[in-house]
Amino acid sequence: MPAEIVEAEPVEVRQWTTPYQRPILTQGQKWVEKVQNRSLLNIAGIVGIATLLSKVMGLVRQVAIAWAFGVGEAVDAYNYAYVIPGFLLILLGGINGPFHSAIVSVIARRPQSEAAVIIETVNTIVGCFLIFLTILLIIFAEPITDLWQGLNTSDVGLTTKAIAVEQLRIMAPMALLAGLIGIGFGALNANQQYWLPSISPIFSSVAVIVAVGIFALGDRSDVWQGGRLLAWGTLAGAILQWLVQIPAQIRSGLGGLRLRWQVHHPGVQEILSILLPATLSSGLLYINVNVDLFFAAYIPQAAAALGYAQLLVQTPLGLTSNMILVPLMPLLSRLATPEHLQELKERIRQGLIITALTMLPLSALLIALANPIVSLIYQRGKFTGAAAEFVAAVLVGYGVGMFVYLGRDVLVRVFYALGDGTTPFRLSVLGVGLNALFDWLWVGQLGAPGLAVATASVNLISVILLLLVLTQKLGGLPLGNWFAPIGIIGLISGIGGLVSWSIHHYLPPVANFWWQCGSLGLAGGAGLLTIGVLLLPLRLPEVELLLSQVRRRLKI
Repeated sequence: MPAEIVEAEPVEVRQWTTPYQRPILTQGQKWVEKVQNRSLLNIAGIVGIATLLSKVMGLVRQVAIAWAFGVGEAVDAYNYAYVIPGFLLILLGGINGPFHSAIVSVIARRPQSEAAVIIETVNTIVGCFLIFLTILLIIFAEPITDLWQGLNTSDVGLTTKAIAVEQLRIMAPMALLAGLIGIGFGALNANQQYWLPSISPIFSSVAVIVAVGIFALGDRSDVWQGGRLLAWGTLAGAILQWLVQIPAQIRSGLGGLRLRWQVHHPGVQEILSILLPATLSSGLLYINVNVDLFFAAYIPQAAAALGYAQLLVQTPLGLTSNMILVPLMPLLSRLATPEHLQELKERIRQGLIITALTMLPLSALLIALANPIVSLIYQRGKFTGAAAEFVAAVLVGYGVGMFVYLGRDVLVRVFYALGDGTTPFRLSVLGVGLNALFDWLWVGQLGAPGLAVATASVNLISVILLLLVLTQKLGGLPLGNWFAPIGIIGLISGIGGLVSWSIHHYLPPVANFWWQCGSLGLAGGAGLLTIGVLLLPLRLPEVELLLSQVRRRLKI
């Protein structure tokens, strides 16, 4: 970029108002940095909007399932059968998953002319392996379901197990589809296409909703038919999610459905060298799902309750996570040098404080209003008031751990930016053992909500250990100065939650959808207003930052 442009419009650090725009390069590179950061914000906005739409449709899907099945055998079995297919879909096909990351990192650095050869070869190699895995899932569906021994302790459990075996065999091809979705997702992102991959989960949700509708039009007492339709709808959704990406890949020169075996291509070798360790590292985070379901199998309907509660937590968590982590990760990577050490520490603090500002108030409101939230969203059809109370108790357990869940993700990205993937991997291994221990400890005292509290406990310990290791790596961190505002935000959020609970508690209960929406809005709004009023006098830089962004968007 010509030097006179920089001289004509000098850029000073203090003039920048967002954490994504502060220059860290030499004066001659600052204009490029500004352009890149604006692009980064645009990407975050695209991903955020698409994620929100996908989450909303996912919520609609769960509401439809709750209406048609309640917490009965068909949906209980579905939560067991979906563990491995769902795990693979999230692990291999999700944003920032190992397949997505490996493809983006290699394709983005290679000539466009090589993209089709690389993508089609990786599709072929990975496809062969995942077809083999699909066959294994079909053959060994029953032994896999036997892992949840608690299903063998009652007639209801045995029925649930039998339905789960059939559902797993139907959904087994999702193992193949997950890999293909992840590769296509990465290829399109490397080609600067973000909207279609991010919104494609909507097609999956629509397919399940259609399957639920078909069941609702038939004999709703036939749990076997309901279980089959749930499984076929889920498989059809994964097929659609993959198929909608193919035309975009072909138009962009990123390959199609052709089989290729150019295994020795340097780009293919580079991708394959990344995939295995990245997949193993990411996979450990989801093994805890199996551990939770092992203990849930001893509690009737617990698996279904976990699924319903997790969606209510993961919807805001997923959206907030993408909005924070997508722009933060490149910034941390650029600061991971000795000369920018102090700036890196400031950004870590900023990431944690912003996480606290978003997650702690939301957590307080979910805990305070758990029962009315669950009742409003799910209580219809076979989902009774008793089911709402059961799921609400689990939701409270998950709500307790929302800050440490996202805080752990922020800290893990710091380690990745520093080139250290070993420490998060080791802590993930430790987390599997801790999760089993805490499940055993808490389930005996709290029942199904204990499974959610156990997850929060593991994430809390992970955050503490990550911070201790990070303190050594970076030559000390002012943890006291960091946790003081986080503690104050937590206290203020608790007060806001108490205000919300009090207002909703004293409003007359009326069995009317719009009244329920209004009372929840009033109680939640009062809680948020209380939190905002109490936070403003603190004059935290992160609060000022968020307010400045809101003013800028609204042009106030």
